[in-house]
Amino acid sequence: MLTYLLRRLARLAPTLLLISAVVFILLRLVPGDPATVLAGQDASPEIVAGIRARLGLDQPVLVQYAVYLKNVLRGDLGQSIRSKQPVLEELAGRLPATLLLGFTSIALAFVLGLALGMTAAVRAGRWPDVALLVFALLGVSAPSFWLGLLLVLLFAVQLGLLPVAGSDSWAHLVLPVATLMPNSLAVFARLSRSTLLEVLGEDFIRTAVAKGARRTQVLWRHAMRNALIPPVTVAGLEFGRLFGGVIAVETIFAWPGAGKALVDAIATRDYPMVQGIVLALALLFALLNLAVDLLNGVIDPRARHA
Repeated sequence: MLTYLLRRLARLAPTLLLISAVVFILLRLVPGDPATVLAGQDASPEIVAGIRARLGLDQPVLVQYAVYLKNVLRGDLGQSIRSKQPVLEELAGRLPATLLLGFTSIALAFVLGLALGMTAAVRAGRWPDVALLVFALLGVSAPSFWLGLLLVLLFAVQLGLLPVAGSDSWAHLVLPVATLMPNSLAVFARLSRSTLLEVLGEDFIRTAVAKGARRTQVLWRHAMRNALIPPVTVAGLEFGRLFGGVIAVETIFAWPGAGKALVDAIATRDYPMVQGIVLALALLFALLNLAVDLLNGVIDPRARHA
């Protein structure tokens, strides 16, 4: 297991290097110039050229990337063009809010999805099963930005029960989580249902029942442990997909996280901030998938031995 962990950690370096290079190059291919944004549309060419020289944007792209990579290896992600603050400080203030939103959404979706999937599998073909399939279809089909606007209209504007924007209390977390959660909840519910149905048809389940084991014991001790493996595996990938929804949700609810900071940085051509946020999210996604693989080894001894 230790060898596997070290091998996976060694793969992170080239992955992050490739991501940083792609983001760095793509940002410079996008129309727009940070120097022009800072100087203003009416600034003279001399002023714009001076700002470009100060930011190092007058150098060739490869030279710029080499300097950026050298600074990153020293732990320096640069300074935000817009706020004039170090990117690491901006991330330290923004990333916890995004992690709170993301982990709360994925944890609730995972737990509720397993519960709904198990209920549907045990009552396969009956109304709870049909209701789950309909809910899963609606949950997968509803885009987060559309669902968020509907929730704001209903619970904040019409009923006045929940706040629209900010992060001052737990009440501010309800609508963003309710917007992010349904899609992942539907995925976990459908996956756990189909996996549990497959496991319940295995020979070892029939053997346990034939030996006189109680139904609840067979379900929790034998079936659920095997049925957990696919949902746990998908959880890492689902968290990565959740980041895409976080960007839209944080913008809608003015949630002070990394997703909203990324949107603001792209709008102002804040290259260091965009590069820092993307690199941090990529590293987080890679570490989460590594944690999921290790957790699979705990649940399933076959994966640990493999």
